[in-house]
Amino acid sequence: MAAQPSTPDTLRLHAPLLQRAQAIAASLFDPAGIDFRDVADAAPVRPRTRCVRLTRAAAPALSREGASLVSVAYADPVSESALAMILAAMAGPEDPIAADPESLSVFALAERLAVSDIPVLVNGPTGTGKEVLSRFIHARSARSAGPFTAVNCAAMPETMLEAMLFGHQKGAFTGATAASEGFMRAADGGTLLLDEIAELPLALQAKLLRCLQEQEVVPIGSTRAIKVDVRIIACANRDLPTEVAEGRFRADLFYRLNVFPLTLRPLRERADDVAPLAFAMALRHSAGMAATPCFTEAALAMLKLHSWPGNVRELENVVRRALLLSHGRAMIAPEHIVFDSPARLVSPLAIGGLAIAATGAGMTTEPTDTAGGRKLASIVQLSEARHIVEILDACDGNRLRAARELGISERTLRYRLASMRDAGIFGRTAAGGGR
Repeated sequence: MAAQPSTPDTLRLHAPLLQRAQAIAASLFDPAGIDFRDVADAAPVRPRTRCVRLTRAAAPALSREGASLVSVAYADPVSESALAMILAAMAGPEDPIAADPESLSVFALAERLAVSDIPVLVNGPTGTGKEVLSRFIHARSARSAGPFTAVNCAAMPETMLEAMLFGHQKGAFTGATAASEGFMRAADGGTLLLDEIAELPLALQAKLLRCLQEQEVVPIGSTRAIKVDVRIIACANRDLPTEVAEGRFRADLFYRLNVFPLTLRPLRERADDVAPLAFAMALRHSAGMAATPCFTEAALAMLKLHSWPGNVRELENVVRRALLLSHGRAMIAPEHIVFDSPARLVSPLAIGGLAIAATGAGMTTEPTDTAGGRKLASIVQLSEARHIVEILDACDGNRLRAARELGISERTLRYRLASMRDAGIFGRTAAGGGR
């Protein structure tokens, strides 16, 4: 059922924009929870709905009035900014935002599979919105009243992973002063999101496979299996078939998780998502302002042309920066758009007092005399990156040997290399090193 304007006058006055917005919103939101109305409509707002108040004006404007009322003023109903503003206004705190046809098809597919309990594997680069898609699947499922528990497998200490996933008994190991149920049992009756699943050690992958097959966990220190009812959604920002082929991920676990794969493309490949995401982030981060600054068409064009190496996370940084640089103006113009500038290997680049340049083997770092800030954190990060690449080169790209030379686990080394890739600090060996 589509969301309906509160009066015929609202539909008559804003039909071109409402028809465009409702066609998209049907794939993303609960239409019954949105109440459209013209600014002159004084009828009571339907209970438990988000109200979007519309008006035609010479210049676009966007403002939030309370938790459930957003006012949108637009000049041209067929403009990109008008559609982006109304989509941002319609979205709740947990709702996804998209307008690109490919993104909408992914969410439409996700809604269809949400009604089942089959595992879902969400693929895509870091920062593309894999957790947002996972929450969307949970919210549209029969488990929506149950817990949604998100676990970043790369962020947990390797020695504590098993206890944190499956729980432990009091006294099971040094420091276990109390029993813990673990994330699996915490998600009982709901959904467990395993983010960065490729970072799980092989031994723990085997235990996870048994847990998925039997729907039960055995806490550390216990001999009794405990039944759990959990739907698993796994996210990976690396190619799992490649990880399987190179022996870093169990094939049986991969096939158990890969029942229904979904893939989110990089933001640069879904340019129509940029404008509504930018307006939604402007709404989110302009709390306390009299009105939310709107983007000019030139600023939106500038955003759409960017390559977005940091995907949606980078877009959020850019929007927050633009809000600050606009100094309370009604419009965000191109001069207020400042992109992130991670280190790149396409040319020597001065960052934090060091320069990074491409070489045949990987990368080198050299001192520079740039007048920019020589921040300690940047110097430490680049020094560590240089040392890791040097060791990888010395080990002919063998990550297992390199990890031993560095005195860290191979899992930690993979995590460091992934961080370097996300920051744009990598070379040929680091990006594609062997086992």
